[in-house]
Amino acid sequence: MDLTTVIGIVLGIASLVIAFVLEGGSLGGLLAPTAAIIVFGGTIGATIVGYSLSEVLTIPKLLGIAFKNRDYDVMGTIETIVQLGGKARREGILGLESEVAKLENPFLRQAIQLIIDITDMDAVRSILEQQIYAMEQRHAVGVGMFEAAGGYAPTMGILGTVMGLVHVLGSLSDPSSLGPAIAVAFLATLYGVASANLLWLPIAAKLKNKSQKEKMINELIMEGALAIYSGRNPTQIRTALLAFVKGERAQLSAGESGATPGEVGKELTEN
Repeated sequence: MDLTTVIGIVLGIASLVIAFVLEGGSLGGLLAPTAAIIVFGGTIGATIVGYSLSEVLTIPKLLGIAFKNRDYDVMGTIETIVQLGGKARREGILGLESEVAKLENPFLRQAIQLIIDITDMDAVRSILEQQIYAMEQRHAVGVGMFEAAGGYAPTMGILGTVMGLVHVLGSLSDPSSLGPAIAVAFLATLYGVASANLLWLPIAAKLKNKSQKEKMINELIMEGALAIYSGRNPTQIRTALLAFVKGERAQLSAGESGATPGEVGKELTEN
């Protein structure tokens, strides 16, 4: 479970509810089924218009990605590439054939297989860049759906409020009911703005962040595989790949891989 996603959404919603209660409101006053139907139904309907059925059906998977934690062991990936580079220098590129099946990262496995099978380095780079680009495009569709929902939700909230006020104006003969009716009408705006800024847009930001991390890892793998193909020594490979990891990201990744900053800098030339 990705705790930051859960904590962020729960904290945001709880802050609004607690503040409302502290001001003397009741939880029941925040419940308006008709407003929820207008806002959430309208938002989802407007969003899916712009996408194909196959893309819409990926929404549950995208929610799973947003709420599921995934560790990116950057330092572990770098050390694996460094060790592969050392073996390639000792035994040649073909010596890596026995290592391909052992690699857990599918993109790294594909990259190493390509440098074994293809003798043109430019062709290898082109294939891997196309894979990264295709991944970005797939991820952009998912991010776009949630960003679109974040844009439609406030508008749907306003529509719900207008519809509620139309109903209120049609009931002016009963002044005692005007206050509650107006309050319910404005709940649609609350639902729209709150859902956009506490749900749809934050999830889009989370998906975008995870996509950028995966792209960084894949670019690191691509450069590492090409460095192995070029016959660079392990020290050169490590130095080049560490350029992808800076500041706090380096410390976080080192922690995830169980390595200390000193251990990260050790050379594995004996491999």
